[in-house]
Amino acid sequence: MDKDFQERVQDWVLTCFGEEVALDRTERNRRFLEEALELVQSLGASKAFAHDLVDYVFARPEGDPAQEVGGVMVTLASLCATQGIDMVEAGESELLRIEQPEVIAKIRTKHAEKPEF
Repeated sequence: MDKDFQERVQDWVLTCFGEEVALDRTERNRRFLEEALELVQSLGASKAFAHDLVDYVFARPEGDPAQEVGGVMVTLASLCATQGIDMVEAGESELLRIEQPEVIAKIRTKHAEKPEF
């Protein structure tokens, strides 16, 4: 049976970064938030908007992780539909791009240079 997208991505993360980084929950949170911010920035959101939204979200009670993942998937699909982006095609294209050895090397270098928070 072929691996699904999530399994293929996890294999890539393990290959690129090793188990310690790949399985570090804080690191995965950080990288997800960074990518989400880069996406909305690329679509015109301002820094002030992002700060206001952080204040709004963190003033509310924590949600259930599984339900929040569902919410992320639904809102990402809606965002992509609104922007005319094929979400599945974009994900597959990005995975193919980052699987290239020269790209893995660049990602590892960039990761090593990221600030520790």
